[in-house]
Amino acid sequence: MQTFFKKISSPLIASFTLGLMPVFPEPHIWGKIRWIAGGAVGMNAMDWFDVVLHGFPWVWLLVTLILVIKQTITDARPK
Repeated sequence: MQTFFKKISSPLIASFTLGLMPVFPEPHIWGKIRWIAGGAVGMNAMDWFDVVLHGFPWVWLLVTLILVIKQTITDARPK
């Protein structure tokens, strides 16, 4: 279990810092997602870069979680 937290600690920290900042009045990535869901009217190249910048830590966390869980399941199988 310690290995699990050790493997996800960096993407988790990145997700809760870079992925959410600035937090007030709402997390930045959440505002961008709502803007895209609303049709992305008026989004410039800088706004799309912002989505990539704030979204990457969440993608990194998701991929890391999938890989760690997959490895855990593989290791738990009887040989």
